[in-house]
Amino acid sequence: MDRNLALEVVRVTEAAALWAARYYGRGDEALASKNAVEAMSKVFSTVSFKGHIISGVNNPDSPLSNGRILGHADQPQVDIALTPIDGHATLAQGGYNTISAIAIAEHGSMLNAPPIYMEKIAVGKEGRGVIDITQSPEVNIKRVARAKGKYIEDITVCILDRERHRELVERIRALGARIKLIKDGDISGAIATALDDTPIDMLMGVGGAREGILSAAALKCLDGDMQARFVYRDERDKELVKALGITDLDKIYTLSDLAKGENIMFSATGISDGELLPGVRFMAGGAKTHSIIMRYKTHTIRYITAIHRFDYKPVY
Repeated sequence: MDRNLALEVVRVTEAAALWAARYYGRGDEALASKNAVEAMSKVFSTVSFKGHIISGVNNPDSPLSNGRILGHADQPQVDIALTPIDGHATLAQGGYNTISAIAIAEHGSMLNAPPIYMEKIAVGKEGRGVIDITQSPEVNIKRVARAKGKYIEDITVCILDRERHRELVERIRALGARIKLIKDGDISGAIATALDDTPIDMLMGVGGAREGILSAAALKCLDGDMQARFVYRDERDKELVKALGITDLDKIYTLSDLAKGENIMFSATGISDGELLPGVRFMAGGAKTHSIIMRYKTHTIRYITAIHRFDYKPVY
């Protein structure tokens, strides 16, 4: 894939973030999502590729749902995982840690995940190869602490603030590690484990499977590590997985199972301030956005701050 494709894709996350940010704190989750999807799909139509959505919006009528084709060219053919807003409800309530994110890779190289839950454990480069999702939280935290040369008391674990994580939180507190609870945005939490200037050492717990694919793509670019497995609420969840041709319902997915190959790119733009990026800042006649773009093949990480003048951007 052409390296310039990464800069085309960041325009897509910028558009979704700019549009979604207008609905920050306005209490209308559906309207924020609708407009972010519209902005993202409009800019996608200008990108020079043939993109197959394998992890998209969970609405079959959406232009960004699974199976849709994006772009205006026949080549290169790529797979796309995306979320116009990671943290819909949080954004609507004026909360923290919401982003727009996209991962692209060679056709057939990212796991096609259904819209169910997934248990995840994610770490940065120093923790690569030491995590094991089949082991207890205590064992994994001790292993990561040893690998990073830290005391257990200095390890910070990022966890979604959900009732389902009550036991996990209690066990980690009993062990003595620190906890960062987030309302939404476990993509940002997973990526933060692999960046030097964040306090997060690990991400643990259950979140969206499709968000897991985006997290895996970013962590691959950052030399991090991740393991995951599907979590089934009922028989319908199992049928969704079987429909994708997956026969081992209890499979442990490694980072390379979730995102493989060398041609992987990831882009995210902050909507509201968070662990990964600052949010959109509006000003007279325009706005400022903050994005991160990664490319696995070269291990390049770029931070882009952009000024957008709305008089010259009719899509907004």
